[in-house]
Amino acid sequence: MLTGMKVSHSTQHRLVHRSEFPLALAKEPVKAVSADGGKVRLRTPKGEPSQWKDYKTVALHSQVCMAAFHDNEFLVNWVKGKPLANPLTCIGDGHPGVWNLIDGFAPPECRREVLDW
Repeated sequence: MLTGMKVSHSTQHRLVHRSEFPLALAKEPVKAVSADGGKVRLRTPKGEPSQWKDYKTVALHSQVCMAAFHDNEFLVNWVKGKPLANPLTCIGDGHPGVWNLIDGFAPPECRREVLDW
């Protein structure tokens, strides 16, 4: 659309699957992290019920973000692979799934937890 050239969805799909996207890196120690989750509606053929998929996001404050579908372990390992401050400030809403994710980032004695409603 931006170039004025029409590209079919199948071409876009092939290009995306041929591309490698490197994981985001933290440039300095991570002092604060936010976690959240939500649902995304996937379009289905006409007449079929919609599909809803859960996702989680993690933001390393002032640096980078990452999201994943049904893969908390990936997000935990991604955060743990960064240099983390002690204490690590962890911000999340009241949903248990968010705090289950945060539990994997650092031991309780190394975390400062902030509830953000």
